Amino acid sequence: MADMLQPDSSSLQLPGDRLSAPSSPATARNDCGITPLTPSPSPMVEVKPRMSHPFSVVVAIDFGTTSSGYAFSFTQDSDAIHMMKRWEGGDPGVANQKSPTCLLLTPDLRFHSFGFAARDFYHDLDPEEARHWLYFDKFKMKIHSTSDLTMETELEAVNGRRVRAIEVFGHALHFFREHALKEVKDQSSSVLEGEDVRWVLTVPAVWRQPAKQFMREAAYLAGLVSRDCPEQLLIALEPEAASIYCRKLRLHQVLDLSLQPIANGYEFVEQLRRSRHSRTFLVESGTGELWSELQTGDRYIVADCGGGTVDLTVHQIEQPQGTLKELYKASGGPHGAVGVDLAFEAMLCQIFGEDFILSFKAKRPAAWVDLTIAFEARKRTAAPGRANALNISLPFSFIDFYKRHKGQSVEAALRRSNMNIVKWSSQGMLRLTQEAMNELFQPTIDKIVKHIEELMAKPEVCGVRFLFLVGGFAESPMLQRAVQRAVGRTCRIIIPHDVGLTILKGAVLFGLDPTVVRVRRCPLIYGVGVLNRFVEGRHPRDKLLVKEGREWCTDILDRFVCIDQSVALGEVVRRSYTPARLGQRKIIINIYCSSAEDVAYITDPGVRKCGTITLDLPEPLPVPGGAGAGGGAGPERREIRATMQFGDTEIKVTAVDVMSNRFVRASIDFLSN
Repeated sequence: MADMLQPDSSSLQLPGDRLSAPSSPATARNDCGITPLTPSPSPMVEVKPRMSHPFSVVVAIDFGTTSSGYAFSFTQDSDAIHMMKRWEGGDPGVANQKSPTCLLLTPDLRFHSFGFAARDFYHDLDPEEARHWLYFDKFKMKIHSTSDLTMETELEAVNGRRVRAIEVFGHALHFFREHALKEVKDQSSSVLEGEDVRWVLTVPAVWRQPAKQFMREAAYLAGLVSRDCPEQLLIALEPEAASIYCRKLRLHQVLDLSLQPIANGYEFVEQLRRSRHSRTFLVESGTGELWSELQTGDRYIVADCGGGTVDLTVHQIEQPQGTLKELYKASGGPHGAVGVDLAFEAMLCQIFGEDFILSFKAKRPAAWVDLTIAFEARKRTAAPGRANALNISLPFSFIDFYKRHKGQSVEAALRRSNMNIVKWSSQGMLRLTQEAMNELFQPTIDKIVKHIEELMAKPEVCGVRFLFLVGGFAESPMLQRAVQRAVGRTCRIIIPHDVGLTILKGAVLFGLDPTVVRVRRCPLIYGVGVLNRFVEGRHPRDKLLVKEGREWCTDILDRFVCIDQSVALGEVVRRSYTPARLGQRKIIINIYCSSAEDVAYITDPGVRKCGTITLDLPEPLPVPGGAGAGGGAGPERREIRATMQFGDTEIKVTAVDVMSNRFVRASIDFLSN
């Protein structure tokens, strides 16, 4: 079993401290004070030469809550972004350039299909047989909502059976890998090997490190990349990707809500349809016409309104190079379009009874999926001021099951519920009035608008000139009108025509140049627990540790970075650690995080252990003139210098054995808590 070195235990020592007493690894001297609130020394910037493209093609996968897709670009022709082939199947009246995020496993847990194929096959199954198949949809939300995400976290299929989440995501990513590689090879004039492809996976900016690591582990499982080549996979933040693409927009590619108030939203839907005819999109080699109106220092917000989450990021464009600087930490929450679906389900429970809906979902899972698909298709047509009702077809099995379960008709249940905003049609449909649609949309939309208003009120964000609405939910005229009414007088609201594909295209651009976002903001405090010399009157007595006659203060939080701290790409934080024993082969260091700023100890409320850094130590090289050579002075104290980067989309760590200058295998894990 590996020796463990806990940074908050008495075994941690300073390099150069000849005594065996504990000390802080944060500094190279015996500091009597509490570790400073910002890392000391401050993060250093390592300027690295710009590398030529080591990859032939970049493939980005936008793994969404409700829909997913991929796009790619060849590095030799990086101005052209190719969208994936149109999927078979689909919903009437809906232009599909992405696939629904749904996956079907056989009763013996083998992969069967993904997307429209999974949905349609599941729909055609006999009701009794369907109960044995495992159908998953909107499963990405589980990763955001699980506070203790691990490799063992499970997802529940529609039929109630549970499978490890990592396997479900692995199946989905493997599906995209096979389709994308086939299409890339069909369009490539040269023979492509696996290492010629750089992969990009999109995640919400509000996701914490465990969720990002989870997606990376799923990519390893799916065979996208090897663990030996982690740099072949990039994690892109969704609103950041959208921001990167918006830099390239021309005026005819956007809808400016400030110039044309939306009455019903139909004209925007028509523009969307027209913009989706092409599968290959050309982007500006520099920045687009919109940026000609921006000066150095101008700031803007990107609101990524997706199926599961809403992500807000604030960027400042740096001219003339066109790089981006994040001005405020990413914010948002689970306020996506799925909230409207949940409101519809709650309405059904109110009309027909929660016990019936739960029973119907369990006994007729395929029919339940049919009902949700019918609502999804009609939901897209909801618009402010719509005069006629929206008709939602109820599956025959729903009507029949209710009659046998409750002994009365669906129509009778609707009358008894006194819900006047929902009517019954003799054609077997629920007729949702405009008032009913407002009730379904308003709670989710209110949360989005409130979040945008609160963000715009912050001093760091005041004076934004543009608000870009992107993501699938941004297609909704209901959301567009609400945002326009709330903030349309303070900034210009811009919606790209290909609003549902903005993130996907931006993710490709990010894969081509990962340095385009030069500065990011840290969402949390990160640090380790250390020991410092005890100072009477400054440190609490319950933190006093006396060892070999020296007084130490335990559990001090040595901060690597602080909340909302600007961290540039290439900035590093360095700390040195010394093994507690000769022959020790592993150092394991606990990492702590907090969303509260006024914390000083790892035991403070709001501070939690969030991960570990593991340093695998190689066999030390023999020291000339040491004890083994008759020197008698004993072996030199060993110093391992760890270097951490917080300015990228993922936290990264490297380490080196100072004496031998050899790299030490270093890893950081946020999934094993």
